Amino acid sequence: MTSASTFPASAAAELAVVERDGFIESRHVGSAIVLSPEGEIVASHGDPSALILPRSSLKPLLAVGCATAGAAFEGERLVLSTASHEGTDRHAAVVRQMLADVGLTEDALLCPPSWPGDAEARRAMIREGADKAPIRHNCSGKHAAMLTACRVNGWDTTTYTDPTHPLQVHLREVVERLTGSRIAGVAVDGCGAPVHAMSLEALARGIHRMGASSESSPFALHRVAGVLVRTVREHPWAIEGPGGDDTLTIERFGVFSKKGAEGVQVMIAPDGTTMALKMLDGSNRAGSLVGLALLARAGCLEVADVAAAAAERPGLRILGGGRPVGIIRAQV
Repeated sequence: MTSASTFPASAAAELAVVERDGFIESRHVGSAIVLSPEGEIVASHGDPSALILPRSSLKPLLAVGCATAGAAFEGERLVLSTASHEGTDRHAAVVRQMLADVGLTEDALLCPPSWPGDAEARRAMIREGADKAPIRHNCSGKHAAMLTACRVNGWDTTTYTDPTHPLQVHLREVVERLTGSRIAGVAVDGCGAPVHAMSLEALARGIHRMGASSESSPFALHRVAGVLVRTVREHPWAIEGPGGDDTLTIERFGVFSKKGAEGVQVMIAPDGTTMALKMLDGSNRAGSLVGLALLARAGCLEVADVAAAAAERPGLRILGGGRPVGIIRAQV
């Protein structure tokens, strides 16, 4: 990739604070944008026009690309194609079946060997003497979808993460069609697959277009997008896992939610209002909180419901001596 970078601190806005016994201990700054159901900008913080790497928040667009290339999944398998899952046995079983359906095993996955993000699953593997495995990587579902598309089209399955591979060329075209913007650069994501640089606004518009898509559209791209958004809402466990911010947000609010590494978060409210944000420090701990607060401020969620959900999430509590002494608060 070129020497381009995300926005400087001088262009960032304060999105959240960490409060300990009334003392503001830390501040999360970044950029955020909210689009109305009709696609109009209704809120903007920081510099949404600056380039970012969407990381796993790009997965919904990539999943649509894999589906339009022939990876025609339904139900939980479709959700795993866009997931950043916790590597539980249930997640791994679905991914294995996705691969088995096209005659492949987990040996074909090019994502790095990993421990499950889920602590219980990780402890169980250690007790059993098992080692890290690619199928436990949080991107293994995305990679299984990519491999499926390759098998359907007769493309090479050993180089599918190469940016020049036919699958990656197709995925890049789909991303550009959904965002309405040209890709500004290509980098290597943590899982080894390409990740595309774009503005936060472009990411928001791509996600918004998915949320506005109809399952009865005459265009396959929009039909697939509509099905994907609905299916994720029907199977929230699959997109992340027990206690995960995305899973909890979908379960409680019916909000399509997908976070990405380095502080990226996207959401689609039931009425189509869409939010995208980037924390400049790369932290994900306040992303879901700020996203829900932005949707509430836009009027599509109840402020009291969002506040109650925030109070219930252990990750937003600040502890001292093992007891709550503060909280992470949204500043939008």
